[in-house]
Amino acid sequence: MTSIPPFRDPTAPGNSLIPRQDWDRAPWNRWTFQHVRDLLPTTPVLRGAGPVSILPTDLQDVDAISFAAEGQTHTIGSFLETSYADGLLVLHGGKIVAESYLNGMTPHTQHLSQSVAKSVVGTVAGILIGRGVVDPVAPVTHYLPELEATAYRGATVQHVLDMTSGVVFDETYTTLDSHMAQLDVASGWKDPWNPNWPTNVWDLILSLKDLECPHGTSFRYRSIETDVLSFVLQRAAATPLAELVSRELWAPMGAEEDAYFTVDAAGYALGDGGFNATLRDYARFALLHLRGGEIDGKRIVSNDWIAGTRFGADPTLFGGVYQEVLPAGAYHNQFWIEDTARGVYMARGVFGQLIYIDPVADFAAVVLSSWPEFVSTARMRTALAAVRGIREALSS
Repeated sequence: MTSIPPFRDPTAPGNSLIPRQDWDRAPWNRWTFQHVRDLLPTTPVLRGAGPVSILPTDLQDVDAISFAAEGQTHTIGSFLETSYADGLLVLHGGKIVAESYLNGMTPHTQHLSQSVAKSVVGTVAGILIGRGVVDPVAPVTHYLPELEATAYRGATVQHVLDMTSGVVFDETYTTLDSHMAQLDVASGWKDPWNPNWPTNVWDLILSLKDLECPHGTSFRYRSIETDVLSFVLQRAAATPLAELVSRELWAPMGAEEDAYFTVDAAGYALGDGGFNATLRDYARFALLHLRGGEIDGKRIVSNDWIAGTRFGADPTLFGGVYQEVLPAGAYHNQFWIEDTARGVYMARGVFGQLIYIDPVADFAAVVLSSWPEFVSTARMRTALAAVRGIREALSS
């Protein structure tokens, strides 16, 4: 396979303008995922004035490491050249052992993480749960009584943490009239083509009136669940989401750079997928999880919540298409669980975003990408095989 050339800046003189409705799709996403705040309204997640958490470096050459995926043998070097990767960072033993920037990305570039944002929000939920500010077994209507008139009536906070609410939400990314298309409009990512659609995320949540199954009986990936969770956190803490992430997570963990969220017309920071940060700060987030909720000796997240995330999922609720990537998988607390025995877990986002966390091996990997497809089973299985290959090489 040939390497993928970097995509030229489409805003440079002589280049065509980015189509508004397709800014997040190929080939535009090769540039836009590193320049989201040039395109959409955003709000900062401040790193604060505290010290930066230092990431020691012991770089090793991982390019020649080989691994098998999809019936072929690859190397990490060829994977990076052919997978639309923008950045790779590997942590082992608390040190950066590999760090690569591609497609014009730099250490200071803030990259869109898509649904990795869900795990950021889930971690903040874990912090507030550990402090007693949020009760996971309470109904969401305890915090958001307005949802009594929706299909979320009777669902608990844990149901939305685990995406097991039973609410009908069509996550299809390429269908023009799906709920996901409505969410693109409500979040301010796309212009409306239907004048009757909700114009902000809260109103979209209020419009969800139908159930497909009883609450708590089956996992279905619904991005809107993270937004319901985000509104619960905002209401319980009386703090907007971006400020909450800054105060409870980003500043305490010693982030090096500010992050940011996209915001909708009502000013809501998009918890389900609008988070942008640097590669090293995503790695600090991974290190916080590797250390059981501590970083630099500072407790930020309850160790019980971390352990519960790793081992507390119910795999019987997880099945169908989701097992094509994670055959022994589960979903819990806004994280994908590789298996509930070893307790490897991950944050994942469409177009190839991945944070892979293996506390047993003291190993984590961050992959930021701009795939041409929203989802690709083959690409994700290959990315997972690549990071596992690095893990096994380092462990041996």
